[in-house]
Amino acid sequence: MQSGSTSRPRAIGMAAAALALIALGQALIFWPGILTWDAIRQYGQAVSGQYDDWHPPAMNWLWRNFGVFAAGPAPMLALQVALYWGGTALWMLAALRRGGWWRAVLLAAVMLSPIALVLVGTVLKDSLFAGALLLAGGMLAVARPGRWRLRATAAVLLIAAATLRFNAGPACLPLLLIALPDAWRRTLPRLAASAAMLAVPLILALPLANAALGAKRSGVELSLVIYDLGGIGRFSGTSVFPPTATPDPVAVNGACYSPVSWDRYAWWGADPCPIGFETLKGPLRQRHGPYGWWAAAVLAHPFAYAEHRLAHFDRNVRLLGHDADAPGLSTESDPNPWGYAVAPNGVRAALAQAAAWLLRTPLGWPGCWLALGIGLLVLRPSLAAGDPAVALAWSGVLYGFSDLPLSVASEVRYHFWTIAAIAIAAVLMLPERRTWAIGRLRLGVAMMPLAGVLAASVIARL
Repeated sequence: MQSGSTSRPRAIGMAAAALALIALGQALIFWPGILTWDAIRQYGQAVSGQYDDWHPPAMNWLWRNFGVFAAGPAPMLALQVALYWGGTALWMLAALRRGGWWRAVLLAAVMLSPIALVLVGTVLKDSLFAGALLLAGGMLAVARPGRWRLRATAAVLLIAAATLRFNAGPACLPLLLIALPDAWRRTLPRLAASAAMLAVPLILALPLANAALGAKRSGVELSLVIYDLGGIGRFSGTSVFPPTATPDPVAVNGACYSPVSWDRYAWWGADPCPIGFETLKGPLRQRHGPYGWWAAAVLAHPFAYAEHRLAHFDRNVRLLGHDADAPGLSTESDPNPWGYAVAPNGVRAALAQAAAWLLRTPLGWPGCWLALGIGLLVLRPSLAAGDPAVALAWSGVLYGFSDLPLSVASEVRYHFWTIAAIAIAAVLMLPERRTWAIGRLRLGVAMMPLAGVLAASVIARL
C-alpha cells in the first residue's frame, strides 16, 4: 500500500517534468515566435502604447507590459506555450482521476497535434485565447468540491479571455457555468438564469477593456457588414451597398466576392475591390447607419443572405470545399520593421509539413470536429452535474457555430479552441460507461452527425 501511494505522486512528477521539457522544446523550435500581419500591427501598437480596436487592445497592452522581459514576440510566445501546456497538464490530471494513465497519455498525444503546435508557436489572439480557456477549464476540472479559490481564479481568467475575441461569450459561458455552485444549475430555469447573469460580464468585457485602454474606433465592425452586403449582392444579383461613384456595382461586386473571406473588400490586399472598406466606411455611416443598411438588405433578400452565410461557413469549417482553396497555416514570420524572424530548423519544417497534411484530412476539418461535438452532446447534454468534459463540448460547439453568422475569414486558427475543446471532451467522455448508457435510438442519433459530415466531406473531395 505504501509503495503504491508513493509511486503515483512520483509518476505525476515525472509526467509534469516531461511536459515541461516538451513546452521548452516547442518554445525553442518556434523561437522567438512567428509574427503574422495581424501580430505585426498589434506589436506596433504595443510599442507605441496607442491602441485601436481592430485587434484586441487588451492583448496589445499585455504585450507592451511584457516588454520589461524582452522585446519582440518572445514574451508572448512564452505565455502562449505556458498557457497551452499548463492547461494540458491540468486536463491530464483530470483524465488520470477519471480513467487512469492511459487516458492521460492519450490526451497528451492529442495535444501534440502538429496543427496545434504550429498555432501555439504563432503569436495570435486565437492561440492566446485558446490557451487561456484551456488553463481556466483545467483549473475547474481539477478543483475539489468546496475549493472556491481555484474556481474563482478560473472565472476571472475566463472573463479576461473574453477581452480577446468579440465572439468569446459562447466559448466562455459553459465553462463559467460550472464554476458556480451545483445548486445554481440544478434545474433548467436556474441554469438559464445563471447563464443570463454570467453573460453580462462576458459581453461587457471587451468594450470595457477597450474603453479603459483608450482604444480608438477603427471601424472593425464594418468588416462583417461589408462582407454580408457583398454576399447578399452576389447571391441576389443586385447591389445593396450604399451608392458610390463606382460604375456597375453589381458586376464589380461579383468579381470581388469570395465565400472564403472578405479580404478583397479590405484595404491591405494586392488588388482591393473598388467597392470596399475605404469607399464604404463613409457612406455606411450616413442615413440608416451600417446596421440599418445591413438589416434592410437582409430583410429584402433573406435567401441570398442565407446562401452567403452557408457558403462561407462551408469554406470556414472545410466541409464541402476543396482544401486547396482554404488558407493554410503561417510557418514563417511576415516581413516586419523590426526584423523579427524564426530561424530555419528541420523540426519546425517537419511539423509544418505534417500540419499541412493534416489539414487535408478529417483531423484538420473543423466541420468534423463540430459534428463530433454535437454527437457528444447528444450522448451527454446536461451541465447540471458540472462535468467539465460536458462543458468543454458545449464550449467548442457553441464557439464553432458562432462563426455561422459572425465570421469574415476561413483560417483554421479561428477554430483552434473548437478543435482542442472537443478533442479533450472526446478523450474524457467516450471511454466512460455512463456516456453510452442510453437507448439505441439516441445512440444512433449521436453517431449521425459525424458519419454524415465525414461522408459528405470525403465525397465532395473525390
